[in-house]
Amino acid sequence: MRVRVILVEPHEAGNVGAAARAMKNFGFRDLWIAGTRPQRLDNVSEWWAKGAVDVVQSARRVDTLAEALADVHLSVATTAVRGRHVFERLTPFELARLAEETLGEEHTLGIVFGREEFGLTGVEVAMCQRTASIPTAPDYETMNLAQSVAVFCYELGKGLSSRAKEPEPARGELIHALNTRGRALLERVNFFGDKSADRMCAELQALAGRAHLSTREASMLLSFLAHVEKALASQSREP
Repeated sequence: MRVRVILVEPHEAGNVGAAARAMKNFGFRDLWIAGTRPQRLDNVSEWWAKGAVDVVQSARRVDTLAEALADVHLSVATTAVRGRHVFERLTPFELARLAEETLGEEHTLGIVFGREEFGLTGVEVAMCQRTASIPTAPDYETMNLAQSVAVFCYELGKGLSSRAKEPEPARGELIHALNTRGRALLERVNFFGDKSADRMCAELQALAGRAHLSTREASMLLSFLAHVEKALASQSREP
């Protein structure tokens, strides 16, 4: 299994370096930085990396989180609790077991970490298939960015099996297309009514995420949506 650590708009170069060091400690090197927010450009990052400068220097930089998730087979948003409403919170241990059970050595797990000040936005969390949090003391729930990366990498690096799994998990771009077209169709038939579309879609996406959709299953659902859209369009043209 390949693990991709995605940092969304980190501000402190030291945190990037320390995160890279934590990744390398547990055998991971695929670091991506998403977003266009300015970052301190000095040697602080390499100083904090301490032996993991290669991870920092080879980090991929992309403008959007969607680009970083496009070829990922299982995407996970990390959040602090802080009263934010999400429909599940995998622990790092539970995430490691889930990855072991569903991903093979040719698959990629993308784990997304937010900004130092306020983490990920609701939209960014919704772009991921699952959510995870580190169980912390209730009176002090937030953790340093690099420390959070270290905790997840520790659990993910603890002897996970690399055996291939079948069937092939659906890639991020396929899941995104399914979520987008599904929401459009539900809006078209007034499924949401006076309820919050964002909230209901988040719950439906959490449900789909627990199903571990394969490429074939996600493609079948997309085909189903296309046929329903075609039937609705045909009905609307009838006199």
